Amino acid sequence: MRDFDIPLPIARALLNPVFRVILNNRLPWRAQRVLMDVMSRAQLVPGDTVVHRLRLAGRRAERLTAAGSADGRSGPSAATADAILYLHGGGFAVGSMTTHRSLAARLAHGTGRPVYVLDYRLAPEHPFPAGLEDAQAAFLELVRELGHLPERIAIAGDSAGGGLALATAQRLIADHGLTPAALGLIAPWTDPNLIPERERDLVINRRWSRSCAAAYLGDGDGDDPGYAPLRGELSGLPPTYLQVDESELLYGQCVDLAAALREAGVDLRFTETRGLWHVAQLQAALIGPAADAVRELSDFLREPSQPVFVRDLG
Repeated sequence: MRDFDIPLPIARALLNPVFRVILNNRLPWRAQRVLMDVMSRAQLVPGDTVVHRLRLAGRRAERLTAAGSADGRSGPSAATADAILYLHGGGFAVGSMTTHRSLAARLAHGTGRPVYVLDYRLAPEHPFPAGLEDAQAAFLELVRELGHLPERIAIAGDSAGGGLALATAQRLIADHGLTPAALGLIAPWTDPNLIPERERDLVINRRWSRSCAAAYLGDGDGDDPGYAPLRGELSGLPPTYLQVDESELLYGQCVDLAAALREAGVDLRFTETRGLWHVAQLQAALIGPAADAVRELSDFLREPSQPVFVRDLG
């Protein structure tokens, strides 16, 4: 599964100027999206991945599976198959199925489950709650139309998509009484109201993140827990795995989320890495430690029944 293992200092030196150019608040959103898609070509998809294009709740989506594994419809009935709904990151304004296809494919291989990646609506054209409505509707269609059991669907996401995954789970529990199987959160952005103390990390910078937050909020209420799920109801959430690197602008927010989840009684596994960067899991095809993180997340999503709280600073 691991294609390359570029030394971390070299990878950081190569990626730093790329992210400085692409994730720039002076660059139009459309240009950022195109450049992100182009950059993602370096994030290799395993050759034995099956990509099936479909629509979920009216939105484009992809179902990724490993060749020869269950595709969500095999076995005694469709309802017996596990599945993962993946919500991509990108500040709610960029990112796509293309940028996250490699990561989603590796989760499909690592879990043996079909991974559904949703093309939810992006800001500023579609501010909050458009993306949240799309994610909730996609989960419900997986249940009502594709026959998956809600308690056997995990929701995962990174950065803004991680925040969206948390908000989606909260809405499903509150509005429909449906609790997903698990949550897999990679450096989730769970309160866009909070302003980072530092100017930037390797990937994101404060000005860009503030532009994303404003674009996503639009005319909405910043106190709405759908926008800032860290402020919402956390009790009753399913087993959750939270990954973050200590160098990230979102590190403090993730530590606060971990503490709040534990206080709410949520079964939690929390790992902190040192030496990676914001959602380095996207570069799992190129970076050994990033591939390790994806494998650990896959292990959790495959068997989320016995999570524990750990702090990994190695």
